[in-house]
Amino acid sequence: MIKIIDWYIIKKYLGTFIFTLGIFTVIFVIFDVSEKLDDFLRHEAPLKEIIFSYYAGFIPYYLNFLSPLINFIAVIFFTAKMADQTEIVPILSGGVSFRRFLWPYFVASTVIFIVTLVFNLFIIPETNGLKIDFENVYVNPKSDNSKMYTHMQIDSNTYVYIENFDNTNRVGYKFTLEKYEGFNLKEKLTADKITWDSVKTKWAIENYSLRTIQGLKEEMSSGLRKDTTLDMRPKDFQIYDNIYQAMNMRELNVRIDKEETRGTGVMVDLQLEKYKRFVYPLSAYVLTLMGVSLSSRKVRGGIGLPLGIGIFLSFAYILFIQFSNMFALKGGLPPIIAVFIPNIIFGILGVYLLAKAPK
Repeated sequence: MIKIIDWYIIKKYLGTFIFTLGIFTVIFVIFDVSEKLDDFLRHEAPLKEIIFSYYAGFIPYYLNFLSPLINFIAVIFFTAKMADQTEIVPILSGGVSFRRFLWPYFVASTVIFIVTLVFNLFIIPETNGLKIDFENVYVNPKSDNSKMYTHMQIDSNTYVYIENFDNTNRVGYKFTLEKYEGFNLKEKLTADKITWDSVKTKWAIENYSLRTIQGLKEEMSSGLRKDTTLDMRPKDFQIYDNIYQAMNMRELNVRIDKEETRGTGVMVDLQLEKYKRFVYPLSAYVLTLMGVSLSSRKVRGGIGLPLGIGIFLSFAYILFIQFSNMFALKGGLPPIIAVFIPNIIFGILGVYLLAKAPK
């Protein structure tokens, strides 16, 4: 049951969290405008695109990224204030256990967890697409939009190689396609150019030569143009580093399934992006436990010390996330372990602080 004191804590928790979100939003926008204003002016970005494309994606992305920090600060701020005003002592002295005192905090954390999870799975990828498309045109356009030396396996028996793919014109140069039967090469096609035909949704192969092998017999043929269907699209050659953040869950799962066959070297990036969307919202519970345990004791000097410790720990949490991601990308750490490690370590710290909290 949720009692009057529970509603009091829940309202304070969520109210402080929303208020802190608003403050951080204003700070983010002010600092980003000052940093990006020269880019906007140099590339003549329309005001409508800045507001409804860039900042419509920028604000949700960074609020989501820093939500552990914002959540932790909100919990510590209002809990330390309750402790400083001697509101917690009567609650515990009245026979309420500390675990029961935590109940409304975890109800509010569940609300934040659900909202964050929904945003991670359905909303953030869409808004990220707006932000990334804007940045690639008006903030950091690439003068050379070509991907070099791409090897790709498109099915169990077929391999392709493209020396140079121009993403702007959707044209690849020095194209090779090889088909195998077991370990035996059965067909090899080489072409000067391959172009994506968006109308036919096919690839046009130009100036090609085809070598077909049947046992000891070989046949050679050539032609000027040939349309063919291949299990690859121009987006498979996009070179922007942040492209996976703009994929919805369906696109991400399809790309992971294809990457298991292709082996282009981006599987870890894809898996990290997928697992982060499910695991990182759990920080609402972990940091709430730490925040309440840390700030529920009345200390001399008011709320300054708990708030300072909380800010330090929340930044340490975000920094730890980045380190674990790098270990997955560069050190061979399995992505599923990398995304769970920060919550596990800080969860253990939260249990320790809970044991030391006033009862």
